Amino acid sequence: MAVYDTLVRMGGLASFGELNAVHSRREIRAALVGEGILRTGHGRYALAAIAGHAVVAQRHTAVLSDLSAAQAWSWKVTFPPALPRLIVPPGRVVRDPRVARFRHSPTSPWERANGLTSPLRTVIDCARILPFDEALAVADSAVRSGSVEVATFQRAAVRTRGPGCGQVRLVAQHVDGRADNPFESCLRAIGIGIPGLRLQPQLRIESAGFLAVVDLADPSVGLVLEADSYEHHGDPSGFVRDRRRYAGLTALGWHVLPFVWTDVMHRPEWVRATVETWLAAQARRREALRARGLSQR
Repeated sequence: MAVYDTLVRMGGLASFGELNAVHSRREIRAALVGEGILRTGHGRYALAAIAGHAVVAQRHTAVLSDLSAAQAWSWKVTFPPALPRLIVPPGRVVRDPRVARFRHSPTSPWERANGLTSPLRTVIDCARILPFDEALAVADSAVRSGSVEVATFQRAAVRTRGPGCGQVRLVAQHVDGRADNPFESCLRAIGIGIPGLRLQPQLRIESAGFLAVVDLADPSVGLVLEADSYEHHGDPSGFVRDRRRYAGLTALGWHVLPFVWTDVMHRPEWVRATVETWLAAQARRREALRARGLSQR
């Protein structure tokens, strides 16, 4: 996998350590020459297109909005936008609408002076217009970064009116800054739609000298969902570490369902069906045990 592709999967922004878990120093240095990647600070890397969005905004006296604003705030997103997402004043005629996705909307003096929407507005705008899983990933990242407080977002969501207000409230209800990355947020978004499943991000499981912090888990049914990322598990030591971890979890009575990035992002219906199939099988097993006068965890 090219460094560029890895960076896209990481939400368009990454630290050196995150990239170095997959690529050598030499590969990362080479990517800065010809792969559309910039070093934005000490040990920080971003897609060059992200910086280009601000240039387009300045050229059109516009304000970065939704996904472009999220990335300008250094939040990770599920899919970096191909074109800048910009806001221009109502009634403004855009001379070249092909260079960006423009929306007409009022902006505050602060937003015009700084060239992007405020953190809270950015989260709300993303929740209005993006698919639920992508919107949840942005909100999780905003809370994780400390830019937006959960309570503030939830209060603002209650006051939100107009198109998409229902999804804004849904995202505010489920936002969780413990989510580690957009991949995990999107996997949790799939689980949110499954009746009887209540997933907790980054759950700590410990017993008799064994310790694991899992991506998502529901203790009430004994299920762990892992966002099985090549970026974190692609080397031999990572593979061995994960097999031992999964074996330990299984020994403690947990069932682990690992899902890869491609399936979560592009086959969410299959992921959901797989989890639902497991839950149905567990329900049948519990019913059979009850019929025989036995019990199950």
